[in-house]
Order: sequence, then C-alpha cells, then structure tokens
Amino acid sequence: MSELLEDYALNKSLKSKTGSIKAGLVGCGSMGQEIAILISKSGIDLTFIEISEEKVKEAFEGIGRAIDEMISHWGMTSGDKRAILSRIKGSTQFEDLADCNVVIESINTTKWTPNQPTRKEVFKNVEAVVSDDCILISNASTIVISDLAVVLRRPCRAVGVHFLSPAVDTKIIEINRCRNTSEEALDFTNRFIQMLGKDIINVNGSPGNISTRLLIPMINEACELLMEGVSTVAQIDRTMQLGFGMQRGPFTMADHIGLDKLTKWMEGLYNEYGDVRYKSSPIIRRMVRAGLLGVKTGEGFYLYKEGKQLEKKGSIFNLGQK
Repeated sequence: MSELLEDYALNKSLKSKTGSIKAGLVGCGSMGQEIAILISKSGIDLTFIEISEEKVKEAFEGIGRAIDEMISHWGMTSGDKRAILSRIKGSTQFEDLADCNVVIESINTTKWTPNQPTRKEVFKNVEAVVSDDCILISNASTIVISDLAVVLRRPCRAVGVHFLSPAVDTKIIEINRCRNTSEEALDFTNRFIQMLGKDIINVNGSPGNISTRLLIPMINEACELLMEGVSTVAQIDRTMQLGFGMQRGPFTMADHIGLDKLTKWMEGLYNEYGDVRYKSSPIIRRMVRAGLLGVKTGEGFYLYKEGKQLEKKGSIFNLGQK
C-alpha cells in the first residue's frame, strides 16, 4: 500500500518518512465518523480532533458501532475492524495534525450562520500548525469554499470536498474549487479521492454543489404534494424508487439526512440564491420544532423501531403522532 500512497503524493515534501499520506479530520460527529471509516478503510492513517475527551470517546464508540453494522451486513470481519481502528487516532489538540498532508473540516454546527465564523476559526487553527503544502478541505455542502479561504495565509490550498452520506457506500465525491485554488491543490485532491475508490464530480464554485441543489427542491416539492393531499408519504417515495430507480424516495432521504440538518442546508441555499425552491417547507419546519428529525430520533416522516422503517398512520397535519 505504501507504494500506491507514494505515487499519489503531491510532491516530495508531502511524503512522510514511511512514504504514506496522513489525513486529519476536525469534527467527528456522524458525518465525520463516516469519513474517518472511509479514509482508514482505504489504508490511510487519520487523526481526528474533537472539542473534549468525552467527544473523542463518543466518536470512537460511534465508529465502532458503524463498523459492527458493516460486519453484520456486508461481510467485513473483526480483523477488518481492528485494522481500521488501528489507523484512527483521536485528540483535542490541533497540534496533533502537524504532520498531516490533508485536513478535512467536518464540524457539525447547530444552525446555518451567514459568516461561518466557527468554520473559519477551524481553518485558521489548522493552518497555524500544518506545513505550507498541507491541503485544507471543507465538507460543508452549502458554502462556497472561497468564503472560508479568505482567512488563510495561503488560500490556494483550500478545496471544497462534499462527501455524500453514507460515505463508505456512495460512489461519488464532489470537488468544489474556489477562485484561488491552485492546480497543485486540485491535483492532490483528485488523487486523494481516487485513493478512496470514488468517482470525482467537479464543481465550479457553487454553494450546494450539484447533489444538494437538486435534492432540496425535490424534497420540498414532495412536501407540497403531501400537503395538497395528492398522495401519501409512502406512495410518493414508492413513485420515485420504482419509477426512477432511486435507492430512497425523497421522504426516506429526508429522514436519513435528518430534518434539522436538511433545514440548515435549505437556509444556506435560500440565503445564497433567494429562490423559493430552497425555502424549507412548512411541514419540515413544523416537524423540526416538534423534534421529529428522522432516523436519529426514531420518528420523522416514518417511524423507526428496531432498525425497521414503519409507515405512520393518521394525518400529516398533526405530524402523525403515535
């Protein structure tokens, strides 16, 4: 594996003594955990940063559960789990990213904010400890990477990379360059993504990339159909699955993304474009206020019990409460 990793180095200064690439990750919530598994599963050492030792412990527990799920469904072994975990380290100190060649920002903010101060602070903290050749990546899906790169001494190193969930299974990763991104940074990022076994979708400086901008209007329109009484949640989902070959219908996707996260994406896109297509549906806002966020709370557009998705009974206008 070291020979392959060495082939993908941006230049000699990016190679460690072992000839391999080392990745860093800031923020190891649910999406960060998926990214960590994907990178480590590809044979790359990774160090993630969290805000406290308690959060580091929670991240490792989440990673362990996710790998156990893979073992039970996809034929991975306990040996694979040990190998993956052996490549992952957790820390609360940015200094532990000093020898990384690429660092990914994947923090989980509670809501969308216009100036993105927390993500900018992460970028500054990372740049303060890494080498000049280290590539800085943000996984934020509705932010133009150039908006974050303005705080960097070397904005040419910043690249937007959107890991779609579930990161291990999804076949594509979107790469979004900013106006200052250097060709060297893009070349390294392309090679890094190829090492993860993913196809690359190139995007030119657009917040929302391709995937989120197409997904949000579809979910909003599905909500309109639901509120008009055109059909039910399950029937609308079934139409898109069987009629167009989608793995998940719009409501199932919304529940798996999390309605709170979905609302944050919608706020970001609506603020950027001012287009009603991106303004969150009233039914989504109502469900978020009620704490019906989808899979993670056990109830969204569907009910989730013991790993099973169940159709809700009753009117959607009273949120289908049990």
